[in-house]
Amino acid sequence: MKFRDEYRDGRAAQAFARAIARTVTRPWTLMEVCGGQTHAIVRFGIDRLLPSEITLVHGPGCPVCVTPVEYVDKAIAIAEQPDVILCSYGDMLRVPGSRGDLLAAKSRGADVRAVYSPLDALALARANPQREIVFFAVGFETTAPANAMAAYQARQDGLANFSMLVSHVLVPPAMRSILDAPDNRIQAFLAAGHVCTVMGYEEYLPIAAHYRVPIVVTGFEPIDILEGVYRCVRQLENGRAEVENPYSRVVCRSGNPTAIRIMKEVFRVIPRRWRGIGDIADSGLGLAPAYEAFDAECRFGAVAIATELTSECISGRVLKGLCKPTDCPAFGTRCTPDRPLGVTMVSSEGACAAYYRYRGTPARPS
Repeated sequence: MKFRDEYRDGRAAQAFARAIARTVTRPWTLMEVCGGQTHAIVRFGIDRLLPSEITLVHGPGCPVCVTPVEYVDKAIAIAEQPDVILCSYGDMLRVPGSRGDLLAAKSRGADVRAVYSPLDALALARANPQREIVFFAVGFETTAPANAMAAYQARQDGLANFSMLVSHVLVPPAMRSILDAPDNRIQAFLAAGHVCTVMGYEEYLPIAAHYRVPIVVTGFEPIDILEGVYRCVRQLENGRAEVENPYSRVVCRSGNPTAIRIMKEVFRVIPRRWRGIGDIADSGLGLAPAYEAFDAECRFGAVAIATELTSECISGRVLKGLCKPTDCPAFGTRCTPDRPLGVTMVSSEGACAAYYRYRGTPARPS
């Protein structure tokens, strides 16, 4: 299969691993900012191919994981109102708020439905004019164009019974927040290829220059990731801090202008709270004034803001790249996908879920 099998070639992977080992002379810590890359790293054992000097840590690359508690609470409160159908992607249904999750609300009688696309929610709005259809729109820049198009189409069609609860987040401000933190240990980034497919990589240029960190646009197959690591290490060893794009089969410098245009029309940049991380300035998207009629927060009124849940879960530290999932004493014992303590075990893109699925439960001292 073109563009897949050749990127899973074992001999090519070993060749990159040897090239990295020949290049590295000192310890370096790299972060991937994408849950899909995290899963590929753990699934294919990429981290185990690397020399001991290279440490890969997992950043806040799971959009479900960083959706704040208060937005889950808002979604539940809206779903429990009469004549509402609340739609979202499947992962969001199990993310805990301060009083349970959307599946629990569904069990109490709320009409909560998993959909594959915001266009499915639009179809429900057309088919159920007597009901209020609310789409819980989460994600990074990757899903923002499709969600923007749903609002645009609803406005064009005059769908008065459609609205969105928007909790979009943006990757570059999160990278800056990580680099600004006093406990930061990240020296280079593997940039998420799908985000760059939409946005391009120009917005990473000032980050690389200001913080003196290499940033390499990286895909999702083993060879993509190993090449990304190799290019980061080569830059670090040579004292360079540039943006490189070896994922040019998919990503171009300026991104997708049509997608960017619809995002800029429908959304505006706002501050956003990230679950487990905190408030990050200019790191979110909300509906622009011209689309406020489709804002579920305006339509259904305010919901009390909840505080972060308190538990032994260390998902916040995992999302910041300060810990690995296996550093948590509850991992694989008191915290499993069936009984998760935190969102990084709930979501299919979460780092804890990846370790549990592909590495199993670590042995504990007797």
